[in-house]
Amino acid sequence: MGENRLIKISLAEINEMEKQQRVHFANSLGGFKSVGLIGTQNKSAQTNLAIIDSILHIGSNPPLFGIIFRPGVVPRHTLENILETGFYTINHINENIYKQAHQTSARYDREISEFEVTQLTPNFKNNFFAPFVGESHLQLAMEFKEKIELTINNTVLVIGEVKEVYFPEACLQNDGFLDIEKAASITCSGLDSYHKTTRIDRLSYAKPNKTITSLL
Repeated sequence: MGENRLIKISLAEINEMEKQQRVHFANSLGGFKSVGLIGTQNKSAQTNLAIIDSILHIGSNPPLFGIIFRPGVVPRHTLENILETGFYTINHINENIYKQAHQTSARYDREISEFEVTQLTPNFKNNFFAPFVGESHLQLAMEFKEKIELTINNTVLVIGEVKEVYFPEACLQNDGFLDIEKAASITCSGLDSYHKTTRIDRLSYAKPNKTITSLL
């Protein structure tokens, strides 16, 4: 069977891994993830940009998304700005900017803006407080709604409500489906692997005793 042969790794073996190996392994287990650039600024107009790979859809009415922030061993400028101002943006990453997006994960001092370092464009529009990424093709304006501390591992779940959405007109389908491939959005796996996508199919709503059909 060669490389397709299934092997087993137990929790005990995971715990025995060297730290960085364990981090890479565990972060790969969940499969492909939603990844985006979170744009913020503080009340002193200092902008910040950070790549986040833990964007979660929470609900549709109202439209809510969650972000997981890791334990605060080091300063979390993005989280601090969200809690201070109540506003932030989520910007899809595309193939043209993934390296710049990845660079925002570096630990810069607060007075250094990741927008400037990566030469990505802070785009302020419609009087929204937080900056969008000008090079992103799909942008969400978010308002902070709730912070939940997860005691199991000291992470923080931040939930926000979508206030505005910007995207190419061709992405929106008649039934409301947003075709993000037409916006050239990419995904990620692990901590550092970026992927383009190819849709296999889009299927009808599943109901008992009804055959699933293709919507394409």
